[in-house]
Amino acid sequence: MDIVSHGLWGSLTFGRKNKKSFWLSFLFGVAPDLFSFGIFFISTFLGLTERPDWTRAEPPSLSTIPAYVGYFYNFTHSLIIATSVFLIIWLIYRKPFLEMLAWPLHILFDIPTHSYQFFPTPFLWPLSNFKFNGHSWADPIIFFPNLAVLIILYAVFLIRKKRANH
Repeated sequence: MDIVSHGLWGSLTFGRKNKKSFWLSFLFGVAPDLFSFGIFFISTFLGLTERPDWTRAEPPSLSTIPAYVGYFYNFTHSLIIATSVFLIIWLIYRKPFLEMLAWPLHILFDIPTHSYQFFPTPFLWPLSNFKFNGHSWADPIIFFPNLAVLIILYAVFLIRKKRANH
């Protein structure tokens, strides 16, 4: 799934309490992709790393993406890691930080929407390297329905919020 959709799903699911909750949920929703690809994108933008050809219909060759991206991707896309961090924070603060649940939600959305072709989701890492061969989120059959559902759900949310405030 695209990074913005992850943030919007996270906010809609866990961030409806207030603006702070919305933006924290959005941040946790985008964090797995931001932390795994962010450094790479910044380094390509600055000309420090060769830029892969993102203009083709198929994904770029994995050989054009530095190995550290894969390591960070494994770490940030693991339900084992996300659950462990959530539970540690819960133990430290003695209450669940629900906005953090946008992180495992991101992973759950990625499992069926990433294929073996380009960054399948290592959701059981580091315990297992098992990955599911999903259907690419960039395919219009996935991308446009996701967009439509987000628009409908946000419209319903905003209408209900407006009615509640009047």
